[in-house]
Amino acid sequence: MPFLTTNDGVNLTYRDSGGDGVPLVMLHGWGQTQAMFRYQLAGLAGSRRVITLDQRGHGLSEKPHHGYRIARLAQDLSNLLDDLGLEEVDLLGWSMGVSVSWSYIDQYGTGRIRRFVAVDQPAAVAAVPWLTEDEQRECGAIFGVDGLLELGSALNGPDSEQVCEDFVRGMFSGEPDPEVWNFVAEEIKSFPSYAAVPLLFDHCAQDWRDVLPHIDVPTLVLGCDGSHVNPDSQRYVAAQIPDARIHVFPVEEANSHFPFLENPRAFNGVVEEFLVAK
Repeated sequence: MPFLTTNDGVNLTYRDSGGDGVPLVMLHGWGQTQAMFRYQLAGLAGSRRVITLDQRGHGLSEKPHHGYRIARLAQDLSNLLDDLGLEEVDLLGWSMGVSVSWSYIDQYGTGRIRRFVAVDQPAAVAAVPWLTEDEQRECGAIFGVDGLLELGSALNGPDSEQVCEDFVRGMFSGEPDPEVWNFVAEEIKSFPSYAAVPLLFDHCAQDWRDVLPHIDVPTLVLGCDGSHVNPDSQRYVAAQIPDARIHVFPVEEANSHFPFLENPRAFNGVVEEFLVAK
């Protein structure tokens, strides 16, 4: 598998389907890997070039003891685009991958982005102190700061592997398909706790509301009725981005934070329709 070396000396693995046209770069979420997008590599690469990345500390990428901040992961994305000589891409982020995308836009602008897809990420994950109760509901804050600290402490404790598995299991409504769950549970095992804890804290402590109105490229926001992320928070995100489109998968189509795994045909169809729209 090819890799790039970031400007701070970390080797990151990626997959590149090759092909012509504007490539689609896909960023996975916290604790997961680029393998989450296996059905998109298979289902979308027939009509376009698809590039996926194991972000630092994840999957087959190097797991250094530094750089576990959203801003650094955004710089890693910039390094990937530079390394591949990409001046125009479609960018899709899922979960924390959306935060990385927002941080990239905040730092580097949208000059290299043709279209943007944001999948199931609140504008603020934790109910940080400066958010009113109404703003917390709008943003879709998942837990309070005390809850974030407790989760971080548990992830750093003797039962970290089980705590991590239970946390990710909570991203499914009801009983997940065993094949999907076993795959997700196996992928998170590649993520060491020394990376998981600081990155989760940094990710969840961010408030991206001020970035959203400055996203000036065509944007699609995707939510899921069965996700632990309230779909109203995705409607809020779409309302803050000028002219953004919103699509929420009903529970009959997908019932978790992982619609691209549960129902790749429906997910791929919505994404492809947006990417080719005029």
